[in-house]
Amino acid sequence: MANVIDDDTLEYVGILAKLELSEDEREDARHDMEKMLDYIDKLNELDTEGVEPMSHIFPINNVFREDEVTNGDGHVETLANAPARKDDTFVVPKTIGD
Repeated sequence: MANVIDDDTLEYVGILAKLELSEDEREDARHDMEKMLDYIDKLNELDTEGVEPMSHIFPINNVFREDEVTNGDGHVETLANAPARKDDTFVVPKTIGD
């Protein structure tokens, strides 16, 4: 069941892909597209009854953990060595002009 790609389809795909092909490149692309469609037809012949759809070949499990605070934010220790502070923040010299 050979698939045949007509000129209009080839032109449309070229526009979608934003390709400008020479005549030789067009014929190569036509041949490649026909081979791909033939291969897809061959795959469609396979019996997939009872095969569950999947998005990956390996099982993917949720790797996230619960967000639990175990040691606090450490702001007291962080500010302990600050040369200048105000409330619970660092005080730094102004770096942007007026």
